[in-house]
Amino acid sequence: MVFESSRIVLLFVPLLIIPVAAAHDIHDLGNFESPFAFIARLKGCHKGDISPDILQLKLYLQRLGYLNFDPFLVLNPTEFDVFLEIAIRTYQINFHLKPTGFLDPDTVAKMALPRCGVPDIINGTNWMGHGNVGWQGRPGRSLGSFHSISRYTFFRGRPKWPTSKYHLTYAFLPGTPDIASGPVGRAFKTWSSVTNFTFTQVGDATNSDISIGFMRGNHGDGSNFDGKGGILAHAFAPTTGWLHYDADEAWAVGAVPGKFDLETVGLHEIGHLLGLEHSSDPNAIMYPTIMEGKTKGMSRDDIQGIKALYAFEYLE
Repeated sequence: MVFESSRIVLLFVPLLIIPVAAAHDIHDLGNFESPFAFIARLKGCHKGDISPDILQLKLYLQRLGYLNFDPFLVLNPTEFDVFLEIAIRTYQINFHLKPTGFLDPDTVAKMALPRCGVPDIINGTNWMGHGNVGWQGRPGRSLGSFHSISRYTFFRGRPKWPTSKYHLTYAFLPGTPDIASGPVGRAFKTWSSVTNFTFTQVGDATNSDISIGFMRGNHGDGSNFDGKGGILAHAFAPTTGWLHYDADEAWAVGAVPGKFDLETVGLHEIGHLLGLEHSSDPNAIMYPTIMEGKTKGMSRDDIQGIKALYAFEYLE
């Protein structure tokens, strides 16, 4: 639906479509310019070009882990230089685009989509553009025979919850919209159905394993929100347990035109909470971008990924 101890820039072609409640709105989007609108103005831009919007693009790609950039250490931060060209090519490879190294229409369209705030590349580690060996379990074994090439990825160091914490509690922070509880609860239930995890809602976020809140702008976790239409949400790798939605977005329950489904985004972010990073499979819930007015469920890639991380028995 751009990902710190393991920052999430949120975000979500379904093999499994999850039933949703009747559509309800939280916030109307109204007239606005997306924080990513500058990207459209750069269509066709290539190495050697100069534009104030190029500085914004460098900051965008730096936030997502593609570029190590300090505007005070370069001669002209508004120039399309070789480092930006390399970063764009890496982005294109991760999203299965033609690796042109310039801002062709397909790349611009992909970059401008609302997305998760968790970086695609963390601390220089990029697995998103490469397949993982998938394994299919057999009865009595945690991992079984060679199955396929998958697109799921993990955070660096493969952080995960210890076996003593397969029962996790979650709570909503003050200010959470009332209608968020049901969709987020269903998202936890979906993850429980394909793992050994169980999740219980409790009333006090102070003592819960996972806290869920709706935040704006700089909210103190080092990963600022940017207003409507940019970064939708983010979460942190195990065992931090923080999941934040951008309160400025237009949220809804179900597929509502011009709005984002709470359950779909929750599914994506809970994947981060359990230890999955972004997938390059557009069908996966862990794909970094999400379309407004759509719902989405888990794919085989997501299930393979969580099974591989925790060595759970693969369930057909």
